[in-house]
Amino acid sequence: MVEVPHPGLREQRKQRTRRALLDAALGLLEHQAFAGLSLRQVTREVGIVPTAFYRHFPDMDALGVQLVEESIGALRRTIRAARDENPEYDVVIERSVQILVRHVHAHRAHFRFIARERSSGVAAVRLAIRRQFTLFASELAADLRRFGLLTHWPLDDRLLLAEIIVNQMISTTEAILETPPDEPDAEQQVIARAERQLHMIVIGLSGWHQAG
Repeated sequence: MVEVPHPGLREQRKQRTRRALLDAALGLLEHQAFAGLSLRQVTREVGIVPTAFYRHFPDMDALGVQLVEESIGALRRTIRAARDENPEYDVVIERSVQILVRHVHAHRAHFRFIARERSSGVAAVRLAIRRQFTLFASELAADLRRFGLLTHWPLDDRLLLAEIIVNQMISTTEAILETPPDEPDAEQQVIARAERQLHMIVIGLSGWHQAG
């Protein structure tokens, strides 16, 4: 009698293979751009036949989009949770920067991929990155209503502020990636600068809105 694998075991194997494909692609992307990465390269790295790839992703673009979601999406959700825990802006700034630094360290290859593909990658991946950053800003704009003088700001103004903050975080991420891992003092300077920039943005809010 042929033993039929339990459905739960089949799903576990499928998820392991899917994870292996993502990890293999990420490893290969350390040495090349996503546009030059082929399906055969990835499946060869995992040890499966090329046709098996389609059980997990419809095409290579879908794999790239998933890598984007894993990096930016997870960071976005973690930072939003930190905003929910404490409404004090100075605490939120400090925690957000700490989370950003930890997340970039834990997923360095992901964020190197994002940094490379953000402006010059394939269209599907570029759009996925832009979509995640837009969602990041939209969620932040909604949450900013809880912060003191921002309570009565119109949505358009809060969204503009959120975009400034998100752009600052992108800049900080790129600075962390460019800092050599064996130079902790240099990274601390990046962190201190990021916190100072965010504080300056917040301090300037009341004056800007009064002028507007």
